[in-house]
Amino acid sequence: MLYHWSIQPLQRGGPLRASPCWRWAVASRTGTSHVRLGTRKQDAYSVMRITSDALCAVVSDGAGSASYGGQGASLLCRNLMSSFREWFDRHEDLPDDEVIHCWLDQIRDRLSEAASRREVTRRQFAATLVMLVVYKTSVLALQVGDSALVARKNGVWEALCWPENGEFASTTYFVTDDPAVRLHTFRLGLEYDAFALFSDGLESVALEQATQQPFARFFDPMIKPVDQAEGEGRLAELSASLARYLDSPALCERTDDDKTLILISCK
Repeated sequence: MLYHWSIQPLQRGGPLRASPCWRWAVASRTGTSHVRLGTRKQDAYSVMRITSDALCAVVSDGAGSASYGGQGASLLCRNLMSSFREWFDRHEDLPDDEVIHCWLDQIRDRLSEAASRREVTRRQFAATLVMLVVYKTSVLALQVGDSALVARKNGVWEALCWPENGEFASTTYFVTDDPAVRLHTFRLGLEYDAFALFSDGLESVALEQATQQPFARFFDPMIKPVDQAEGEGRLAELSASLARYLDSPALCERTDDDKTLILISCK
């Protein structure tokens, strides 16, 4: 099924720039199952152009079985973005895996402190992670669990972070897992002109399980308005239109989970 979102694309123009003209549309909506049960949205996200050379985007999905999963997701996004912002204030390269693991250990400590204040275990703040960092001509992707990241190169979509499920059905991995976090890092050259990050609520419509490839008929019409929009940074009108699409009956009939989608283009 081909989905359309309602806003009409704008034509962009103007002179070429030395730095990529990154722009994005983003929305995060509460799943109908959460609305029905009266529970809060478990997804969280953040997108930021930290410097002219650095763009960061992150999506986190709190575990449905965790009492404070949404709070865990929010804390994770906020602290990771802060760590990268401080890093790029002092460095002109990407952090290595050891630094990133150190940041995650610090976040796990903060989650433990939050859990202690509420007299629960850290597992009650369980959340997944997928993050994109573009710095100059390099791409860094981080993943814990079943959120996903796809990218477009030469007009073709490919998966950079495929959802990782646990040993049993409907299970996955979380930043709070013991004894250590199951983090995957991917380092690539910047050969891509568009990215999409999303939580597992969109997996059934965005990914082809048989081929383990992104569903191009989903992503091509979704990214087109972002490709053709004027300006840079967050596109407010397109973000509002994307939110309406995520709440649409046609989509909610196919997935009742929280849905978060970040669409990024520099075409």
